[in-house]
Amino acid sequence: MLLRPLRDTLDDAKAVTQVADEAFAASRTARGAPPRPSCERERAMGRALFRHLARTDNGGCWTAWDDEGTPVGAVLSTRREGTWSLSLLAVAPRLQRQGVGRELLAAAMAYGRSCLRGMVCAPPDPRPAAMYRRAGFTLHPAMRLSGPVDRDRLPAPDGPVHEGTAKHRDLMDSVDRRLRGGAHGPDHDELLRHHGLLVVDDLAGSGYVYLHESGTVELLAATSRRLASRLLTAALLAVPRETDARVGFLTADQQWAVDVGLAAGLTPANSGYLCLRGMRPPAPYVASSTFL
Repeated sequence: MLLRPLRDTLDDAKAVTQVADEAFAASRTARGAPPRPSCERERAMGRALFRHLARTDNGGCWTAWDDEGTPVGAVLSTRREGTWSLSLLAVAPRLQRQGVGRELLAAAMAYGRSCLRGMVCAPPDPRPAAMYRRAGFTLHPAMRLSGPVDRDRLPAPDGPVHEGTAKHRDLMDSVDRRLRGGAHGPDHDELLRHHGLLVVDDLAGSGYVYLHESGTVELLAATSRRLASRLLTAALLAVPRETDARVGFLTADQQWAVDVGLAAGLTPANSGYLCLRGMRPPAPYVASSTFL
């Protein structure tokens, strides 16, 4: 097996997509979960993300190849102002349990060895959870909320929420530093390409939320629970009709989000783990499985 850095090319992005699709499909099958088909637009967004990380964090993004030149593994990680995050770790099913994942994780963690804090969103699968625990992470069980939004039950936001743009990047970076110890920085540029953005900024504080057209709340951060609830309410009301909303990786510290989700008629369920090192769960906060 050969490990090499991820390159900013379409071929490498397609290789990561291939491995991730195979690994995630096998994981869902093992858990008895139904298949999750993806459309070409989602796959294109994924390839754009992989190339973005290859540019911003080349030292933390690696691919694994077998002797025949077939991609068999990939890991993507970032460093943002002292906070290291794992965006993806995937191994082809035929090579799982053979140490490939450990080697990829070791390469990514070497990239983050100067960082005081670390974050990983782990699926509800015992094998990666155990691997992250052995690597020194604290496992925080997480919930997700999903389902159609009942707009008749959900009260309107308790204050103004505005459409965000790139001009709000300093505001968002400031909130990030307060909650997770490091700004998302260039990741906001990539998020803005594929998501809608809502922000609050008044005397009570500030915050932001990204919403994908698929109904997924991708990332939310605010300086108070009240503002976070306002943002999540506005985001759920903005989910397209006939589309299920999804809010993932909520730790026990995010009861405000559970309350908003229940008011909207969403259903709670287990959703894996938010794995943290050198930090407590950021709150009020909704982590992104990709951008943490």
